[in-house]
Amino acid sequence: METCITPFPNDGAGDQLKPFPERLYAVPPRIASGSVPGISVDAYLKDNTMWKKHVKAYKRINSILDTGRYRNIMDMNAGLGGFVAAIYSSKSWVMNVMPTIAKKNTLGVIYERGLVGIYHDWCEGFSTYPRTYDLIHANGVFSLYKNKCNLEDILIEMDRILHPEGAVIIRDEVDVLVKVKKIVAGMRWDTRMVDHEDGPLVPEKILVAVKQYWTVDGVQYSLINNQTMLRSFSLHSLD
Repeated sequence: METCITPFPNDGAGDQLKPFPERLYAVPPRIASGSVPGISVDAYLKDNTMWKKHVKAYKRINSILDTGRYRNIMDMNAGLGGFVAAIYSSKSWVMNVMPTIAKKNTLGVIYERGLVGIYHDWCEGFSTYPRTYDLIHANGVFSLYKNKCNLEDILIEMDRILHPEGAVIIRDEVDVLVKVKKIVAGMRWDTRMVDHEDGPLVPEKILVAVKQYWTVDGVQYSLINNQTMLRSFSLHSLD
């Protein structure tokens, strides 16, 4: 069954794969061979550097990001897998999602980095069995699906698969995030928009949120654990 489940490319690229976790930052064989259109080795290395910078900024916003608090993580628009590689911890499990309408199909690159991934159309429901997620990262998802389906539908699906007290990090253009922030205000998410790590003049912003723990009758629990987590989730400006 092994040859059916995990076949290596016929060009022998499988023999070039390094052991994990070295594979996270090694150049994937299909990029080294030029098999992924529009993505060179240099572009791959620059993407890794960029995501290390982004995640460093995330950790300044969310002080518990690398403490093991978030065990199940999802990246809704995984790209080359740079976010997951930068945030990697043996304490967490990450699902990398490749939108079916993405401009570049890089799921093979994600696999060669030793990561888990799947194709999905975010205009549809996501099969979450058997888990929900503690942290959801969405880079450019709402710009990607603009005029494809309603932002509300995607946000409601995110709310469904996000564990109570879970966190969300959305990176997108400011005009898109303003609309998103208005919608999630009615979903009982605590939100804060912060500037891009390169400063306020960059049109790309970051919207961070925590899903509140609440009941149908509108009575919100004030659990000690929830309050501690919210205090740790310091929603402040990057500057």
